[in-house]
Formats: sequence, structure tokens, C-alpha cells
Amino acid sequence: MSEHGYAAGRLNLPFVGISTFGKRPYVADWDAIDADVAVLGAPYDFGTQWRPGARFGPRAVREASTLFSFGHAGAYDHEDDATYLASDVSIVDIGDADIIHTKTEESHANIEFGVRKILAAGALPVVIGGDHSINIPCINAFSEQEPVHVVQIDAHLDFVDERHGVTAGHGNPMRRAIEKPWVSGMTQLGIRNVSSTAKEGYEDARARGSDILSVRQVRKLGVDAVLERIPLGARYYVTIDIDAFCPSIAPGTGTPSHGGFLYYDVLEILQGLAQRGQVAGIDLVEVAPAYDPTDSTQILAAQLLLNFIGFIFNHKK
Repeated sequence: MSEHGYAAGRLNLPFVGISTFGKRPYVADWDAIDADVAVLGAPYDFGTQWRPGARFGPRAVREASTLFSFGHAGAYDHEDDATYLASDVSIVDIGDADIIHTKTEESHANIEFGVRKILAAGALPVVIGGDHSINIPCINAFSEQEPVHVVQIDAHLDFVDERHGVTAGHGNPMRRAIEKPWVSGMTQLGIRNVSSTAKEGYEDARARGSDILSVRQVRKLGVDAVLERIPLGARYYVTIDIDAFCPSIAPGTGTPSHGGFLYYDVLEILQGLAQRGQVAGIDLVEVAPAYDPTDSTQILAAQLLLNFIGFIFNHKK
């Protein structure tokens, strides 16, 4: 068993030191990424249609992630009788993509560049947004990869084609994704209530093969039945909008929608995905910390990501 970090001579409490993701090493040279997982911040929120603030999401999620960085030899889960994220899983934080204010194309290009560097290094890209438009450059970065099936966990369908010339806002990413020849299909979970996507968007999504389930439908079917609807053995790109969760536990987002998922609703789906196929990429978006003075939203985001990464690499053993 790996030794605990305490043996190194420092207690290194969560509030001490620099807030990289999980207090993992920072790699400034994107040509020198050598890890299983590389975390990239995408602090872009000019694609929002209502409340801004998700530009501060990466910083907040990183700071929250220090809560889970006590230096233990991995995290032991007594329910699963498994130790996750021990020393055999290397995670690095490569900082943020450069964002150019008012410049969507340039900012998105910088995010895409970062994801491509991660993929070229053979690492799993984990991108922290930012609003959901940052999924567009993330998916673009997979153009030279094997096909991926997109699994979206979200309150909103985000399947708007174009409005007043806007094609790369946070209501457009799933429409942009489904156009790509390297996106083999799409599963959209948690979609509910008043949505920014009109009826024709839903019809378009279904016509293109998307499987759309609300929170209530997911709960009625159960986790196993939902997973059975997702292609077995595929490569998955998982995009998680924090507003998929009920604002009672995740109020720190620009477009909260009541009636959302609770923590284990999503965690069990992610654990099942990790066992069902290969997770090729992850983004988590729309954390806007200013709307949650308790920090609960960003703690939820950090905990979810760390658990998901743990599931992925534990299944590979």
C-alpha cells in the first residue's frame, strides 16, 4: 500500500499552498504533459444569455478541490471496497486557456489548442468551464480521434442551431457537436422544465438520433436501464452542466432549474459509464461561484470530478 503523504514531513492542509486541482502538480509547458489526466481551465462566459460569472468557475472548483487533497494514499470507499486515485493515477493541472474578452472565436481556439495538447500527450482531458459554449472547442479537438458518443448531463437541451447570428453560445453546443462526423451519437439526461431550446430543436435532436430523458424519466427507469440505452463499449465524451443538479444543492449557476438531480443520481450514472466503455474526455461547466456563498456548488463539482476520475482508472486496473 502507498504511504500516506503525511510521512513526507508536511501536514499540507487544504487551505495551505497553491490551489491547483486537487493540489496536483502544475505543468506550464503544454509540450511536457506526462500524466494520466490533465486538467484545463476554460474561464469563458461570454456565451451566457442571462447571469454571467462562470468565468470564475475553474478557479472556484480548483480551490474547492483542495478539500479532497489531505495527502492520503488514495481515497478508500468502504461501499465499493476500493481505493481510488492512489499514486498509480497521475493527475496534472495545466492551468487555463487564454481568454480574449469579446472574442469568441479566438478564446474557443485557445481552449481547443489546450485540449489537443492533452490528447497528443495521451492523457484524459478534464476541462472546467466556463459556460457550456466551451464544449464546442472541446469537441472540435477530437477531430483526429476515434469517434465519441456524447453523454450530456444538463437541465437544458442546448440544441439551438442559430439565433440572430449566434451559433457558438451556451445554447448551441450540442447542436454543434452532433454535426461532427466524429460524434457517433448523443444521450441527453436531466433535460426538464422551461428550456432555451424550442420544440423544433427537440425534434431535430431526436431525428439525428439523440436519446433525451428528463430527471423524472431517468429516475423512473433506474440507473441500469438508463445505462442500457447508451452504446456498450463505446468511447464516451461526458459533458456535465452543474445546472443538471437541483439548485437546492447547487445554486451557484447562471441558469438554475428546480427539480434537478441529486448527487447520487449522477454519480451512479458516471460510475456505470466508467464500467461500460472508455471515457475519452470530460468537461464540467456553468459553475458561477458568486451565486453560492456557501461554496457548496463548487465543492459538489470538485467531488464529482474526482470521483469520476477515480472510477475511470479503477476500472482500468
